[in-house]
Amino acid sequence: MFAVIKTGGKQYKVAKDDIVVVEKLEGEAGASVALDSVLMLGDENNVTTGAPFVEGASVSAEVVEQTRGDKVIVFKKQRRQNYRRKNGHRQDLTVLKVTDILTDGKKAAKAAPKKKAAPKAKVEEPKAEAEEKPAPKAKEEE
Repeated sequence: MFAVIKTGGKQYKVAKDDIVVVEKLEGEAGASVALDSVLMLGDENNVTTGAPFVEGASVSAEVVEQTRGDKVIVFKKQRRQNYRRKNGHRQDLTVLKVTDILTDGKKAAKAAPKKKAAPKAKVEEPKAEAEEKPAPKAKEEE
């Protein structure tokens, strides 16, 4: 089964276990994301298209990582006008792994977020305290 989804102003054809790089979505690595903008569903025998979206269909995916794209150079110039501008741009991206394609309004089974290992307790060594020297005595006037 495949689905055509819309996210970030672009359309992607996805199937189960596909890895897709899309524009940045909120979520840390390991979090699950539901993509509700499904434009088309299909399998070997039939295809369902939406107007504009398929009712009750969604795609659940897991965030693999948050990354950034390659640098794109933006160069503007007007000849004979001494006008030149150079900028660079790197797009924030999210790598998704499609876990399931849901139809008929079914809900995805939410995967428990991966727990990080508890930090190890620090064992503090007793510090050798500097010997306290007696304060110098003030001179007594005779």
